[in-house]
Amino acid sequence: MTDEVLMVLKASPGRRVLGVGTVLTLGAIAVYVALFEPPGHFGWTAFLLVLGMAALWLSNRMRQATVAHLELTREALRSSTGEVLARVGDIEALERGVFAFKPSNGFTLRLKEGTSGPRRWEPGLWWRMARRIGVGGVTPGAQSRAMAEILAELMQQQTP
Repeated sequence: MTDEVLMVLKASPGRRVLGVGTVLTLGAIAVYVALFEPPGHFGWTAFLLVLGMAALWLSNRMRQATVAHLELTREALRSSTGEVLARVGDIEALERGVFAFKPSNGFTLRLKEGTSGPRRWEPGLWWRMARRIGVGGVTPGAQSRAMAEILAELMQQQTP
């Protein structure tokens, strides 16, 4: 049973609403100010419009991304969409300390040399940059810690 799901990490509904709502509100306020109370200089108006539109786009991306969830099996960490984020055998280190570069309520995986994937960002759930994968964001801290513990144990089992 190598495909057995050991742990599922989902975005918490409250955090999801708060995260998407905050970014959506920022975008709406920036666009409102740019259109109805424009600053004196055209450059600031253009900046507010670009900022507002980017925030509105980001809020929609976060809404879409947090519908999915992450699944941990004995073989890999994968998305519910079927995309494999990392194979357990390819993980070099798991970082979850206070000063680690990681998402909120999450952890970072550092992959072995030669196993990097394309850059990817699913706002609020996970990101990948070269050999680093950050997991977390609008996920519950307890679930993220539990997944990190299970992943650390799986990594320990694979070490000769």
